[in-house]
Amino acid sequence: MKTTNKRILTGNKAMAEAIAQEMERDSDVFVLGEDVGKYGGIFGSTQGLIDQFGSDRIIDTPISETAFIGAAIGAAADGMRPIAELMFVDFFGVCMDQIYNHMAKIPYMSGGNVKLPMVLMTAVGGGYSDAAQHSQTLYATFAHIPGMKVVAPSTPHDLKGMMTSAIRDDNPVLFMFHKSLQGLGWMDQLDVSVGDVPEESYTVSLDKANVVREGKDVTIVGVQMMTHYAVEAAEKLADEGIDAEVIDLRSLAPIDKETIIESVQKTHRLLVVDEDYLSYGLTAEISAIVAESALYDLEAPVRRLAIPDVPIPYSRPLEKYVIPSTESIIKEIRSLMEQ
Repeated sequence: MKTTNKRILTGNKAMAEAIAQEMERDSDVFVLGEDVGKYGGIFGSTQGLIDQFGSDRIIDTPISETAFIGAAIGAAADGMRPIAELMFVDFFGVCMDQIYNHMAKIPYMSGGNVKLPMVLMTAVGGGYSDAAQHSQTLYATFAHIPGMKVVAPSTPHDLKGMMTSAIRDDNPVLFMFHKSLQGLGWMDQLDVSVGDVPEESYTVSLDKANVVREGKDVTIVGVQMMTHYAVEAAEKLADEGIDAEVIDLRSLAPIDKETIIESVQKTHRLLVVDEDYLSYGLTAEISAIVAESALYDLEAPVRRLAIPDVPIPYSRPLEKYVIPSTESIIKEIRSLMEQ
C-alpha cells in the first residue's frame, strides 16, 4: 500500500502508534498483559496507551500467562479483537496449551464457525546478555504449528504496517518483535531501530517477503537482525565484486516461497541466516523449499548459518560467538562463491 508523510520513529513507537490507531478505529480492540499499562511494556510496545485509552482497554494482568492469553482467546471467540503481550517468547512454556491447542486450533476444530481475531505479540532475540531463558527467537517453534500466522518485522515501517494488518486479520497472529529493533534508550540503540514511518494508518502484507537489496551472484535470506547483518555484509562484499541479493523474510507462516525461489533462480546460490537454532529450524525449511522447487538452478549446495544447538550463553563473548554476525555472513558467502 502506497504511503506518504513519512517521519522517523523507533520500532516501539511505530508499534504503539499502530495499536493506538486501531483502538481509535475499532472499540473492540484492547490490550492485556504484564506491565502493558503505566509501564508501557518493558520493550515499549504499549508506551503511552494507558493515558489515551485508560485501564479498561489497556489492562495490566497478574503474572499468569495461561490466564490472560486464555482470556484473550475467549474474548476473540466472542467477537472482540484482543492484543495480548507475552513479555518474552521464552515464557511460552507456561502457556503452551493456550497457544498450541486453543489459539491455533479452535477456528479449525469449529469448522470455521469460531473466528479468533487476536494478536499475541512477544519479544524475541538476544545480543544483550540476558542468558538462555530470555534470549531466544523460537521462530520455527511457532511457525511449525498450523492454524496461526507468524510474522517477524525488521523495520519500524513494517512493525507499524504489519501490526495494523495483524489486528485487522480474522485469524490469530503471533507477532514477534526483536528487542534490539525497538530503539529503547536503555539498550544499545542501533541505527536500524529507527526509520521512516508514515503518520497515517497503513497495512503491510502478512504473507510477503521483501527484497531489501537486489543482486545477481548470491541470495541471502534473513529474519529481523539477521536481515540487517546480511545487508551490511552485502555492502562489504560488493567491494570484492560479489553482488548479493538480500531477502527479509518478514512472514514466517506462511512463507513467501515464490520470492525465495525467484531469487535463487536468478543468483543460483543461497545462504539462509537465522537467529534461531540450526537444527529443525527455518534454515532447514527454506533449504527444503529450494531443493524441491529450484534444485537444478543451484550452482552450489545451500549454506545455513544459525545458532549452534546450545542454549544461548550469558557471557557476552560467548553470546557473540554463537549468534551469526556480519563477519560470519561474509565468511560464508566468500566460501560459497568459491564453489
